[in-house]
Amino acid sequence: MSDTGEQLVVDFPLRKEGEAFPPPRYSEYRRREGLVLSYLPDGRPVWLVTRHAAVREILTSRKISSNPDREGFPNIGETMGVPRQDQIPGWFVGLDPPEHDRFRKALIPEFTVRRIREMRPAIQGVIDKVIDDLLAAGNEADLINDFALPIPSLVISALLGVPAADRDFFESRTRTLVNIRQSTDAQRDLASRELLRYINRLIEIKAKWPGEDLPSRLLAGGVLRARELPGVLLLLLIAGHETTANNIGLGIVTLMENPQWIGDDRIVEELLRLHSVADLVSLRVAVEDVEICGQLIKAGEGIVPLVAAANHDDEVFACPHLFDPGRSARQHVAFGYGVHQCLGQNLVRVEMELAYRTLFERIPGLSPAVGEEGLPYKYDGVLHGLHALPVRW
Repeated sequence: MSDTGEQLVVDFPLRKEGEAFPPPRYSEYRRREGLVLSYLPDGRPVWLVTRHAAVREILTSRKISSNPDREGFPNIGETMGVPRQDQIPGWFVGLDPPEHDRFRKALIPEFTVRRIREMRPAIQGVIDKVIDDLLAAGNEADLINDFALPIPSLVISALLGVPAADRDFFESRTRTLVNIRQSTDAQRDLASRELLRYINRLIEIKAKWPGEDLPSRLLAGGVLRARELPGVLLLLLIAGHETTANNIGLGIVTLMENPQWIGDDRIVEELLRLHSVADLVSLRVAVEDVEICGQLIKAGEGIVPLVAAANHDDEVFACPHLFDPGRSARQHVAFGYGVHQCLGQNLVRVEMELAYRTLFERIPGLSPAVGEEGLPYKYDGVLHGLHALPVRW
């Protein structure tokens, strides 16, 4: 690690039970000179980046890598890190340019604004069906398990061309895979293997009988190698599932507390900024010496850009703790920044928009079944969110 002189070392920002999010200590970190030194759970030193401009600089620097094979890469833990290519070929978020660019080139056309606009009727149909099931079941529900999680799972199922008859299997295995509290390591490992087996079989079928779906188009394009395609599809499934569900769930809580904003077209961007669910996702390592905020980071030193800290930087967003859709929040980094910016961001925005609009239109009497202090927030993973959201109407 660089010579830090009197550098104060802080605890690594894994969430603490009962702690507000973003943690109040992020504000203190932003006021310090240079960067903040911390240690990973395994004892390795790492730099924390908390200012909006510095996070953007980190995420665009060619001297900094997202490849977990690089010496010093700061994986947080076995179940929360970035898999290597020898573990899951095609997990392209762990690749740097130019190899990473090959995957982006193949996938960007699948997530353009135009392509997602064409998907709106299908997404609306999914949301309507989920709400039909809610209403048929009674006058109370858990909007995480009964609403926020099924929507992205069923949408990605349709995108991947999963037959309707298989979607219950696909959705159940996905839910097991992303549920840290209610699933054991063994159950998640089994769900992952079952999904990969299913995806491999799906690819074989699409190769023989192509359809109007993403795997068929990727196979026809020929840019991605056969051994990479299952990992690509699994990554899209996971990345587009739990993060979207967390955003939907937290957004519902905020809108129940601020009903005057329901139906406003500006709420999605502000909710993305406010909740910043993927705070600890953008892990990096320096591959060359680089200076950020006056702090020398040497090659081989790990870096953790804190997305929630950047999105609550009061030099960029006035009163950042307040929900204010009237502000300009488009410069947030909830989807990352630079070449690794989230491919599915247009899809997430539409899912959130339609989920909120439809839910509150069809169930206008929606109210929380527990107080804020009773909501089970996630403290056991790298993503911010809720384990459950009990409501009644």
